[in-house]
Amino acid sequence: MKYFIPLYSLMLLLVMSSCTIGDMFKPEPLAPQKTTLTHKAYYYYGMDEARHRDLIKEIMGVDPVTTEWCAAFVNMVLLENKLPTSESVSEHYLLAKSFLEYGEEVVEPQQGDIMIFERGNEGWQGHVGFYVSTTVLDNGSKLYNILGGNQNDSVNVKAYSGSRLIGIRRVVEEVAVLGEE
Repeated sequence: MKYFIPLYSLMLLLVMSSCTIGDMFKPEPLAPQKTTLTHKAYYYYGMDEARHRDLIKEIMGVDPVTTEWCAAFVNMVLLENKLPTSESVSEHYLLAKSFLEYGEEVVEPQQGDIMIFERGNEGWQGHVGFYVSTTVLDNGSKLYNILGGNQNDSVNVKAYSGSRLIGIRRVVEEVAVLGEE
């Protein structure tokens, strides 16, 4: 036990170095996390058109039973966060594909990005939502996990095939807040 340091010696060493035990065991501060539009959209997770029809009508301005409301959901989240909606780039802002000209085109998604997918047989049909994550399958194909409205008649996270992806758009940080110059 040649190298055994008695407790009182350790305490004396701490006092001499003007360090306290609390200072020695101070946890590192966590890095600040960016809150994205995906995080903001999670507030509505679980809202569905059967139980929340009137609320959806009120906050999104559409009847979810008679209107495909995925674009209305994305626009509502943007508007709620004082960002321009797809109406700023399209006359048909309630269509998912109206987001194909919105913001900045990117190749690799990150949380907060808006993703647009093909849907149905008509050229105007599509689906839009916020990127959550990517799942890579054994064969190398990708599934994109999307938080969106009107996914099985509710706000939830659903996987969409990468083969149906037609656009990834990022809200530009420098976008002016509505009503400001």
